[in-house]
Amino acid sequence: MSAETRTISVDYLARVEGEGSLTLVIEDGRAKEARLSIFEPPRFFEAFLRGRGYAEAPDITSRICGICPVAYITSACRAMEDALGIELGPELRALRRLLYCGEWIESHALHVFLLHAPDFLGYPDAVAMARDHRDWVAKGLAIKKAGNAIVALLGGREVHPVNTRVGGFYSAPSRADLEGLLPELRAGSEHTRACLSWMATLPCPELERPYEFVALRSDDVYAIAEGRLVSSGGLDIAVRDYDAHFVEEHVSWSTALRSRIRGSGRRAPPGDPEPRALDRGSGRRAPPGDPEPRAFEHGSGSYLCGPLARFNLSFDRLLPEVQDATRAAGLAVPCRNPFRSLLVRLVEILQAFEESIRIIEAYAPPPAPFVAPRSVHAGTGYGGSEAPRGFLYHRYTLDAEGAILDAKIVPPTSQNQLSIEEDLCALSPSLASLPLREATARAEQAVRNHDPCISCATHFLTLRVEEAPR
Repeated sequence: MSAETRTISVDYLARVEGEGSLTLVIEDGRAKEARLSIFEPPRFFEAFLRGRGYAEAPDITSRICGICPVAYITSACRAMEDALGIELGPELRALRRLLYCGEWIESHALHVFLLHAPDFLGYPDAVAMARDHRDWVAKGLAIKKAGNAIVALLGGREVHPVNTRVGGFYSAPSRADLEGLLPELRAGSEHTRACLSWMATLPCPELERPYEFVALRSDDVYAIAEGRLVSSGGLDIAVRDYDAHFVEEHVSWSTALRSRIRGSGRRAPPGDPEPRALDRGSGRRAPPGDPEPRAFEHGSGSYLCGPLARFNLSFDRLLPEVQDATRAAGLAVPCRNPFRSLLVRLVEILQAFEESIRIIEAYAPPPAPFVAPRSVHAGTGYGGSEAPRGFLYHRYTLDAEGAILDAKIVPPTSQNQLSIEEDLCALSPSLASLPLREATARAEQAVRNHDPCISCATHFLTLRVEEAPR
């Protein structure tokens, strides 16, 4: 590859939540630039929340994503409950966690079996994979169906639940209704154990990345909807302190904001065309005249949230039997290979099944289906939860009547974009040595490791390659 520039350019990401493309430029065997470009027009959710009543936020924000609406509902509810001083009792907290477990199951199963496993087996999609691995795909669909059943029962329907509200639920299920889910959940747990053992045998690309992991961590459970925000770099803060430690920025090649950890470097001043890459550890921008954007370096302020972060930061909070299954599959902490996230998602599915079974077996209906605020007043509330793809932050400022004056929502994908680009840069030496078709497939697989929610990408449609003259 000496004296050669290879550009892998994918114009459209197919089957995605949103519109995006990928460009990777490799020069002399190493990445010169990597861009995950999101060009979907802005959707203005934060803007049109202004003036709405506090109770409307969960229903409105759930429409941001059809795959993880429970995450948006939960983060919005927690922010409003924080602003209004609402405390949920243990029964309602358990029901909320059960609902969230259902979403983890169905979302992870969709990603693992239909979107990502074909990459590891060399198939273009799950339909082709099913011709040779029908039983495994059938198990995956049964797992997803069990997650959907939880969401449908507690939320009123499988997509964009309508039974949730600030303070809890409009109605609580009976014990008999929940117990009706147990046979399907127990079968799903067994399917997941079998799939984890099988997928642990699949060939996995080698890549170790020095991520700074960021996720919620709880004192006594594997964090989903409650906890402090911690990182492998020593961060340990309340969710309300998120804005003091993280910053969002624009780049010229994407309409989506992306996040960095504050203090790792400064944002580009007004008038600069775009933020530049940071020199390693220096905290300064690349000097004028440097090629832009440069390959990203560790120390750029990037961080990773999602399954791999939760697994590394809270392995000790997994149920003992889930820890045993994890070790049997050859997984251990620290795990810094993003391609192993396929297995980590199966670990989280197993955790969600086992927790769901325990919650239902111990269920006692709450005294009331929701807790109403004692008063509606002006204030600011902060909420966060662990969406399947990672930490989801909401902040709302209310006026004295409970109308929303300001809203801020930071989804996991905006927090992971920089790390995805850095993954591609780290892969570039191996990509440079592969035939173009294989290199493109491996780059696509690397993006899918993080299940970006412009996404649910299963393949990229158009590929353009430019070779520099020798």
